[in-house]
Amino acid sequence: MIQAERPVGNKVLLMGTCLCDAFYDEAAKATVEVLEHLGVEVVFPENQTCCGQPAFNSGDWAASRKVACHTAEVFAGDLPVIVPSGSCAAMNFHGNLLQFEECPNEKVTSLANRTWEVIDFIYNGLGIKTWKGKFGQPTRIAFHRSCHSRGTDSGEAVVKLLSSIQNAEIVSFGQGEQCCGFGGTFSVTFPHISGRMGSLKMDHILDAKPDILTSGDMSCLMHLTGLARAQGRPISHCHAIQILRDTLIV
Repeated sequence: MIQAERPVGNKVLLMGTCLCDAFYDEAAKATVEVLEHLGVEVVFPENQTCCGQPAFNSGDWAASRKVACHTAEVFAGDLPVIVPSGSCAAMNFHGNLLQFEECPNEKVTSLANRTWEVIDFIYNGLGIKTWKGKFGQPTRIAFHRSCHSRGTDSGEAVVKLLSSIQNAEIVSFGQGEQCCGFGGTFSVTFPHISGRMGSLKMDHILDAKPDILTSGDMSCLMHLTGLARAQGRPISHCHAIQILRDTLIV
C-alpha cells in the first residue's frame, strides 16, 4: 500500500465514487460539509467516472487501464484527492500496478501519492485528533474494517474520531477482521459464498447489539445491510463521515 508523504492543504479534489453517485449521495454530501466546516475548499471535477476497480478485479485489465487513465487525467495536478471509500482509494494507491502505456506513469504515480481516504485525511492529514460531536443519548457503534483499508491508517483514524464523540461507544464483535464477503465482482461471480460470508459477519455484528453499523467503505455496508434487510433483520447504518457530520457541535 502506497503511503508516501502526501500533500495536505485547504483545497482538495473530491472523488465522488460510483456508489456515492448511484446509492450513497449522502456520504458525498457529508464529506463536503465536514471538510468545509474544517476550512477546506472542495472542488468536484464533473468529468470524473469510475476509478477502474470493477474491471480490474474482474481481470479485464484493458478496460481498467482506460478508466484508470481517465481518472489520472481528471485528477491531475498537485491537490490532495479525497475519497469517501477505502476501496476506491486503494485502487488509486495501486493504480501503477496496471503498468499501461496509454497514460504517463508519472500521472498515475502522482494520483497514488495524493490520494487520501477522507477520515484518514481529517485525522492524519489535518491533524484533527478528537471530534467535537455528541449523540443525544448513549449510542453503540459497530465499525466494520474493510479489507481494502488494511495496511492504511484509515481504520485507526475512524476508531479514534468516533470514540471521541460524546455518548459514543465503539463495540467489538466476533471475527472483526473477517471479510464481509462482498469483494466487488466476487459477489457476482460467487454469490452463494459471498452471501454466506456476509451473513456470518452480520451474525457477529448483531450479537454485539449495536445501534449503528458504520464503515469507511460503502460497498461493504451495501452488501451487509442488503443481506440483513433481505433476512428480516435490518440495522441502522451509515458511512463514518456521516456520523461526524450528524453529531457535530457547532
